[in-house]
Amino acid sequence: MNVSITASLGADQLTQAVGAITNHQQAEWEAAMRTFCSALWGGTAWGQQRHDYQWGQTANSGPGTPRENWVLDVLALMARVPDPRGWVGLDDAAQSPEREASPTYPFVAHPPEYIARRLQDIDRDSAENLLLALTDDGCTLSNLSRFAESEEELRAMARTILARCGDSASFHTNINKPGHVSGTLDFTSSGWAYSPLSVYSEDYGLIVFSDTEVGMFWNFADY
Repeated sequence: MNVSITASLGADQLTQAVGAITNHQQAEWEAAMRTFCSALWGGTAWGQQRHDYQWGQTANSGPGTPRENWVLDVLALMARVPDPRGWVGLDDAAQSPEREASPTYPFVAHPPEYIARRLQDIDRDSAENLLLALTDDGCTLSNLSRFAESEEELRAMARTILARCGDSASFHTNINKPGHVSGTLDFTSSGWAYSPLSVYSEDYGLIVFSDTEVGMFWNFADY
């Protein structure tokens, strides 16, 4: 057989195999997202990381504060940039008339430094718990009992959602439920606080950074 034909066939088969894996990952991720979003009023968004992500101390910020160019990617998500993979998301405020005047609505168009000071980094286990807690307006894990799925099944879905960002991802939130170890959240504690970033009386969320993408999950509540 002609060597060039053989090479072409090999490349085509590899493309088909990669495509099948990607399609399976997308289907699994979107199924998990549908379950997650069914109990959430808010928004999710993914975009490409376009600015240097650096989380650390600068001359004008304390430890654990993102440098402000990093926040420009978060602002882009608030304005609903298209998902670079074309995967499904959630935008409950998409048809709100306020969006015409303010593309970031219901987020307030804060300057980058304002947002930077209101985010803290958390570990992956805390991010998994937070993703589940976002389905409850009180940001607790008590809502899990209302799902048809078991807690273990829900946790597997949360891991599937976060798997999109890879093993080296970093996680950040505007919630303060400090655990015994720095960078953790304690969902057994009744006390908690948050730094609102929207027009609603309460909002809390999770921001995820991978090497190439940035993602956001947010819940809004008004009382």
